[in-house]
Amino acid sequence: MSGNLDNADSVTENKKSRKFGMMEGLHGHDNLIFDTSKTRKVSTASTHIEVGPVRKKSVMHKDLENAASIANGDLKHNGDSQRCSQSDSAYSKIQYTKDDGRSWLYLFCMKCRSRDEEKEPWQPSFWPKLCPHPYFPSYRQFTRILSLSLIGIYSWCIMYAIIGDAAAPPHGKLYQLILLSISSHIGGWLMSLTTLPALIGMIFTGLIFQNLNVVDIDDSFTPITKQVSHMALVIILLRAGLDLDPSALKRLKFTVLRLSLVPWCIEAGAAAILSRYVLDISWKFAALLGVIIAAVAPAVIVPCLFRLRAKSYGVAKGIPTLIIAVASIGDSTSVAVFGIMKSIMFSEPSVTSVLLQGPVSILGGIGFGVLWGLVCSYAPERNDPFVAPLRILLLLAGGMAAVFGSELLGYGGAGPLGCVASAFVALCFWTKQGWDVEDNPAATSFEIFWMIFQPILFGVTGARVRINELEGSVVCLAVAVLVAGVVIRILGTVLISTGCGLNLKEKVFVSICWMCKAMVQVRH
Repeated sequence: MSGNLDNADSVTENKKSRKFGMMEGLHGHDNLIFDTSKTRKVSTASTHIEVGPVRKKSVMHKDLENAASIANGDLKHNGDSQRCSQSDSAYSKIQYTKDDGRSWLYLFCMKCRSRDEEKEPWQPSFWPKLCPHPYFPSYRQFTRILSLSLIGIYSWCIMYAIIGDAAAPPHGKLYQLILLSISSHIGGWLMSLTTLPALIGMIFTGLIFQNLNVVDIDDSFTPITKQVSHMALVIILLRAGLDLDPSALKRLKFTVLRLSLVPWCIEAGAAAILSRYVLDISWKFAALLGVIIAAVAPAVIVPCLFRLRAKSYGVAKGIPTLIIAVASIGDSTSVAVFGIMKSIMFSEPSVTSVLLQGPVSILGGIGFGVLWGLVCSYAPERNDPFVAPLRILLLLAGGMAAVFGSELLGYGGAGPLGCVASAFVALCFWTKQGWDVEDNPAATSFEIFWMIFQPILFGVTGARVRINELEGSVVCLAVAVLVAGVVIRILGTVLISTGCGLNLKEKVFVSICWMCKAMVQVRH
């Protein structure tokens, strides 16, 4: 009898020690009703180490673990799971609402400082008192800006000592480009605070500076801006090639070809016909204008896609790879066709050279890219302590040689294709040797290069627009032609993408992505 009482007391004590509230903690607690025999095994998804009776995880338990993983920065989209970077997770945890009683200045300063760094910043003891948070930049931000400013100032001093008046203020060409580039970078940063692309702020900065006579970017700058635009094209196309997913591209190879060429032809043809009858220009110039308008801008699309891919949007279906690949092929096609038409219009080439220019540009560009990608994958040796910088310099040198060399030989379309192909082939081999597609030193380096060339490219583009020289009627008609061509391309892309495995929202999304124009690269 006493033994039975002892057993009852022990059961009562065990019941008291167990909590039944499933929602009390983040992971929940065990419930006696789930206890089973000792022979039951734990599922492979379980991470518990238990002694005695074990059980499988309930559906509620899995939901709670998913909530915990999301709180820790793990996001899942379209079936893919990927940990966001620390800067993205820190940025997403800060909410800016008007309900916290903070002033607009406080919220603005917090937004400027929302992106945290991977390592804990160091600062001297006097800095928080001298520059209180968040109204002043952190010590790390201040010293970074100071370092870049000193580098720029001393670089300008060196250039002034070498070339003289061309770098002298206020009318020196180099001085005006430096001033415009720095101001465009600041304007782009301010625009990025509104979640809009930074290039919009850069273009408007150049537009304002030009029309307020702060700078004077005239035709004498054309040789400089032409080379800068080519260098920017090399960097963004190499960056695009390094961002292509090999498995996704292999799966979508026919879709990429169909969506890159057919919509391009639709928009080029529509723009040419509309230009002929709306702007009343000859068929030759209308066709040339149609080719320029049909170009897709990797410089606009690639940075925006990076932010979306970092959060795993569309990665399961390979949508970022599809968009970037189509943009690169479309830009290369526009450059090649523009070169062919320009040579026909302004020179007298033989029929044979005209017929061979297109195939030679395509095959030559892809062949050079594959060959140079193989060179970059085997040289330097993979365990070389200087492998990362040597690979980056080799890839950059090959891309520059492809673009400038093809332009010199009269096959301008081969260069962009060579850049994308070489970066993609090199990435395929580098991933097999241990580098990650999502994060590798080459992609990071070209991102830094793009930070330097982006404000120069788009700042000069905005400065090319002189409002006092524009005719309102012509501008309105040109905008109408541009908008009509874009709408026709979007509708055509939605129809052509039928059977590609995309739903309606994804079809509309990829169609809108390709409405960005690369007229700067094609025009040069």
